[in-house]
Amino acid sequence: MAKQKMTKREKSWILYDVGNSAFVLLSASLIPVYFSSIATGSVVVAWGYAETIASLVIALSMPILGSLADLRGNKKKFYLGFAGTGAVACVALGLPTEAMVFLAIYVIAAICLNSSMVFYDAFLVDATTEDRYDTISSHGYAWGYIGSCIPFILCLVIILKGELFGISMALGMKIAFVITALWWIAFTIPLFRDVEQKHFKERTAHVLKDSFIGLGKTLKNIAKDKSLLFFMLAFFFYIDGVHTVIRMATSYGIELGIDQTQLILALLVTQFVAFPSAIIYGKLAGKIGTKTMLIISVIAYACIVTFAAFFLKTATEFWILAVCVGLFQGGIQALSRSFFGKLIPKKHANEYYGFFDIFGKYAAVMGTFLVAFFAQITGNASMGILSLVIVFILGLVFLLLMPKQAKQQQ
Repeated sequence: MAKQKMTKREKSWILYDVGNSAFVLLSASLIPVYFSSIATGSVVVAWGYAETIASLVIALSMPILGSLADLRGNKKKFYLGFAGTGAVACVALGLPTEAMVFLAIYVIAAICLNSSMVFYDAFLVDATTEDRYDTISSHGYAWGYIGSCIPFILCLVIILKGELFGISMALGMKIAFVITALWWIAFTIPLFRDVEQKHFKERTAHVLKDSFIGLGKTLKNIAKDKSLLFFMLAFFFYIDGVHTVIRMATSYGIELGIDQTQLILALLVTQFVAFPSAIIYGKLAGKIGTKTMLIISVIAYACIVTFAAFFLKTATEFWILAVCVGLFQGGIQALSRSFFGKLIPKKHANEYYGFFDIFGKYAAVMGTFLVAFFAQITGNASMGILSLVIVFILGLVFLLLMPKQAKQQQ
């Protein structure tokens, strides 16, 4: 059977991962380092609480916004609005010199980034067909990882070598925020231009009231569908650990005293490892099953965080951690997104992905809070990281409890 070529709609959908991933990479690497240069006290604690606040706001707002976005013609408006505002906030990060003001702007940027991702994820059902969800979702994460390296490397050169051209590190960081924002916006355009909202709800006379009623029905439908319910519970726990590892890795390394340049370069290696890994995951899912690949990833992550808690002390060990994370990070995120898309009714995609995001963001609230809390009360950041093993075990249990045949709603 000949390999099916990607359509223009599929390619345009994938490109937004390339755009927003530039800010994701900056947030996981240079921004915590920059924040540590203007902050006092524990970076892990302050960063953990900031991420918790951002995740909480997203989790509370996304279901109703997702329901409204499901209406005919709304999905693109919400997608573009949040992406555009997030890019503006990214540029604004270069303005404050006071730590709390910087964190406040970062929280706004993080909220807009993750909100735009909800609508982007929901566009998957419009951009391709169900039999290609795993493949296209995996390619999205894969190209996001490798594409984000282009602006990141440029930013890194300006920050680390800018003094050769009269550019201080502080000014270099401000330029990096602008470059990242422009990259983000540039790759927002293809999806907006080429992907139409094929699945939608019709507008009614009482839009807001009907949206809340629709949310109630969605909750009931989720509760009735055991495959969907158990998957969302599993996702709630295991994605907690995944997001926390992504968000806290750099600040954890800083807390352990690892050289900042080593941290940044190791995270860059994660991006290159994740590129082929995510694509391979999509192919393997088609052969041995999406659920099986998710189970493998959850077990791997439990081992990774155990390694990080007990053995991570040197730059070499951080590089090992970065490679291990790269092997599984893209796959578990991409297959979670595509597997969920197979379980939900397409015309309510935003509404369901809003709940999907609730489970992901409340999990991120729990994970970052646990790391910050245990690091604070024990004085040992490793204890916070170790607590994440629990959430991976719970995620694995719920995956195993899912019915063997997942119910698919059309």
